[in-house]
Amino acid sequence: MSFKRFDQEDVVVSAESVTSPVWTGDQVTLTGFFTSSTQTGGNSGDYFYDIYQTGSNLTGARVQFSTAYGDKKGSGSLLFNDNVTGKSPSSTIYGQYRTLVLGDEDADFSFGGVSSEHFYVLNIDRANYKEKLLPGTLDLVLGISGSSRRLNITDNSKAVTTTTFNDAGRVYQLVSGSLGTVNTSVQNTGYTNGSGSYGFLLPDVGVILLNGKALDGNIADGGLALGSNRSNNVAGLNQRLIYNYLRDGSSFRIQSEETIASNFVFVRARNAEFNYSTNPSLITGSGELRYNVMINSPQSYVTTVGLYNDNNHLLAVAKLSRPLLKDFNKEALIRIKLDY
Repeated sequence: MSFKRFDQEDVVVSAESVTSPVWTGDQVTLTGFFTSSTQTGGNSGDYFYDIYQTGSNLTGARVQFSTAYGDKKGSGSLLFNDNVTGKSPSSTIYGQYRTLVLGDEDADFSFGGVSSEHFYVLNIDRANYKEKLLPGTLDLVLGISGSSRRLNITDNSKAVTTTTFNDAGRVYQLVSGSLGTVNTSVQNTGYTNGSGSYGFLLPDVGVILLNGKALDGNIADGGLALGSNRSNNVAGLNQRLIYNYLRDGSSFRIQSEETIASNFVFVRARNAEFNYSTNPSLITGSGELRYNVMINSPQSYVTTVGLYNDNNHLLAVAKLSRPLLKDFNKEALIRIKLDY
């Protein structure tokens, strides 16, 4: 017997959640932040900065995430046309993420119940986080060298009982704290005084929005006194400003989460099955068994299992780690796992 049809109970479908580090090289925490002068000095640099884990000209350098600045009024960047007010790279970024997150071109952002007209974007490279980010694993440090200004930001996924959704999927508020634990020194919610939350974690699209109003706030109120440049028709380089605070904070930790769908296939070889080799060298030219032992005590060694469809097309192959002896005194149960 060469082929055996599976019974319905021989195939089981399951799904499991797998978590892994986001950053290249399976780094749990990203501590090095580098830009490319070629990218930042080009046209795309007016909109965003690509951030690498090492010097961009070094072997193995890969984009980890990008920083951008969005402003409803188009402040902090040069106008496309001096005669058209409010149309600039920062207004383009604002509109892009307003559509992605709110799904309404007329809607305004509200972080923790307080409206804000500008924000910073951390857009994690799609290849790094695969399916989605894992809430509760965020620990982002913003700081500046030579200053006491330092802020740890996490999400409030562990503190809420109901998950909020918008056009980008799940949304969690960013709060003061680390790895999902809220720092309540300023507010019980982990928010700032008067400026709302520190932004949004959007795990399903790999995006973090940092509330510009909160970061610009006073240190005593939980802010960072960031100093966003919101002047009209100037190259404010706010995307570089937030990069500087990321670089000097030198700690960005978050994990990804991926649902792996698996098919478990149970291959059962009964005692009277698969005991004869199909190798043609076992048969002599006259059609007799070459070895007499195969007449009274046939046996075979299972090394490979092939999975076929109804048309006998080979779909998958499973290799055993070592040959499995099979004869009339033995039965075999082989479990095959197919991941998607």
